[in-house]
Amino acid sequence: MKITVETMVAAPLEEVWRAYTTPEDIQQWNAASEDWHTTAAVVDLRVGGNFSSRMEARDGSAGFDFAGTYTEIVPHQLIEYSFGDREARVEFNNEPHGVRVRVTFDPESTHTIEQQLLGWQAILDNFARHVADKQRP
Repeated sequence: MKITVETMVAAPLEEVWRAYTTPEDIQQWNAASEDWHTTAAVVDLRVGGNFSSRMEARDGSAGFDFAGTYTEIVPHQLIEYSFGDREARVEFNNEPHGVRVRVTFDPESTHTIEQQLLGWQAILDNFARHVADKQRP
């Protein structure tokens, strides 16, 4: 079973792609709630390249690294990666009112499917807000 989350981003495809793949941007949007943040991000956007982000509770009580390896890259269309024994697929579909970003991933066993769905959706919603905010004058 896979889990899928998606959002619409009201911005040009090139900007959506850039914000999703740039460490400085990732640090701005990669959190599921206000009490967490991403303190570091690394992106080597090529097949076989690695990525990582350090997510920490703002109060310093917890933190973890999210890291993996890119397995397929189609610029402005698709990113696939493995992380541990799991895989994820990120699709970028240009539509009339923006870009639909869809993330499909293998669940893990620590958290419920609902918790994972809500957490990944919250991160994707933060991403959409981040990109939209950058589009405002």
